Amino acid sequence: MVLEAHRTDLRALGDHTASHRSDRPSWRREILLVIAFLVPYDLIRMVASDDRGPALAHARAILGLERHLGLHVEAPLNAAVTGVRWAELATSFWYAGLHYLVTPLVLIALYRFAPERYRPARSALMLATAVALVGYLAYPTAPPRMLPGYVDTMIATADVGWWPDHNSAGLNQLAAMPSMHVGWALWCGLVLAGLARHRWQRLLAHAYPLVTTVVVVATANHWTLDAVAGAVLVLGAWWLLVHRRRAVRAPEPVGLL
Repeated sequence: MVLEAHRTDLRALGDHTASHRSDRPSWRREILLVIAFLVPYDLIRMVASDDRGPALAHARAILGLERHLGLHVEAPLNAAVTGVRWAELATSFWYAGLHYLVTPLVLIALYRFAPERYRPARSALMLATAVALVGYLAYPTAPPRMLPGYVDTMIATADVGWWPDHNSAGLNQLAAMPSMHVGWALWCGLVLAGLARHRWQRLLAHAYPLVTTVVVVATANHWTLDAVAGAVLVLGAWWLLVHRRRAVRAPEPVGLL
């Protein structure tokens, strides 16, 4: 399994760089760095093209490819959630808020408990997210909920959530490809699996990106291939900045900044 395979990367990286524990970056600097990264991220998402024509065409192209590959599971998953109130609420809350809570907590845990592993893992997350922004700009894609035959679960549960509609936060709605909900969840899983000391902890680490993938598809917010693309971005960045760094035995921490 991917998470199990990469768990050894973090452990080996930590063993090799144990002498660099004193190189833990300043937490003030890290907070400023994350803010400096997230502000442009949100701004770019907001100013990305809102022309639905190309975005809908891209969505239909993805749907056609999924049907050809036998990956079109969005409709049955969305139908399974629709009308089941507890499932609608659970998936909506998971989609709307969990990645905003879990991702920073995992960053903090990594910084606190494995500082020698922090910089390359943090940089992998930032690199994958930066590449995703290019995807949003170059290939705007409408989510399934904008096509006929799908129910927008977030709208269906807006009466109990903090999201009155998908425009309320001012975010671009045509940024389905790739899914960084899945990408960030996979990154969290990789880190947590590397930090885990017990089997049940590793199982939870494995489960988080899997459940997130089901959620983003079932709520009609992403296509299956969006999830695949998000996962591939994170795995590529992880290999470049964590796995490859271990392989070449670099003596100094590697980071984007």
